[in-house]
Amino acid sequence: MKKAIVTGANGFVGQYLVNELIEANYFVYAVIRKRGVFNTRFEWNDRIRVVELNLDEYSKLPEYIEEEIDAFFHLAWQGSAGSDRQNIPLQLKNVEWTCDAIKASHKLGCLNFIGAGSIMELETFKAVYAQRNKPGAAYIYGAAKQSAHSMGKALAASLQMDFKWAMITNAYGPGETSPRFINTTIRKMINREPLQFTSGTQNYDFIYVEDVAKAFIHISEKGVPYKYYVIGSNQAQALRNYIKRMGETLAPDQTLHFGDVPFTGINLSLEEFDSSDIRNDTGFECDVDFESGVQKTYEWIKEMYDSQV
Repeated sequence: MKKAIVTGANGFVGQYLVNELIEANYFVYAVIRKRGVFNTRFEWNDRIRVVELNLDEYSKLPEYIEEEIDAFFHLAWQGSAGSDRQNIPLQLKNVEWTCDAIKASHKLGCLNFIGAGSIMELETFKAVYAQRNKPGAAYIYGAAKQSAHSMGKALAASLQMDFKWAMITNAYGPGETSPRFINTTIRKMINREPLQFTSGTQNYDFIYVEDVAKAFIHISEKGVPYKYYVIGSNQAQALRNYIKRMGETLAPDQTLHFGDVPFTGINLSLEEFDSSDIRNDTGFECDVDFESGVQKTYEWIKEMYDSQV
């Protein structure tokens, strides 16, 4: 039986990754913060062992795990949404903690390290290096992801480890509680709030969270070392199209207002969302289409609302 470590195992993507690893016949060391709580979607069984360590204690991981590990998935990251994206000390710590995770993986004899990145790394590069552009403070998070990617790759190379980086476009699905786009828009639809958006001409890609978890496993088992892989549906398009598809599926009687909200970010090209590498190198394919995914997410959020009544 293969063995894996997952940091951030009780996070949105982490819980799904643990479940998919169990399904793929792995034994999983699920690393969570002390006094952390597993999401209710986490499926307990005898092939999961919980390790409670805060991010600044990852150097202690070898004290808790005394067997060979096949894959180390590092998903833990504090401040991935909300105002903490602008928290410079915290974001810099995340870079340091990523390097600590790589060192711990090396000490455990696990030379297969898979880190969780973000498509915002590419957006941050364009926002920061475009002449005379004034990037928003949220790009501090993107810059930290870039730094973790760069420093982690260099550190892993110096330790003769295989390093793979999974750059997630936009994950969504049941269990998501942060104020990201799909989650927020569905809640507005349920509450029948005004559906106001930008003009929606900026390009986006969305991928259902179960597919994200499966993609991580494909990268671990078949990915090429020292490559980054964009995890997406490979069907990137203008955000306006996604919003219209959500409206037709979830709220056909509600009006969508485009252009009411100003867009101040950076628009990535469709080529920058290209996720063909992961398909060509690993054979990964998405199982859940966008309409099915948002319907499942809607039903979960609606159930949460109904249970509070």
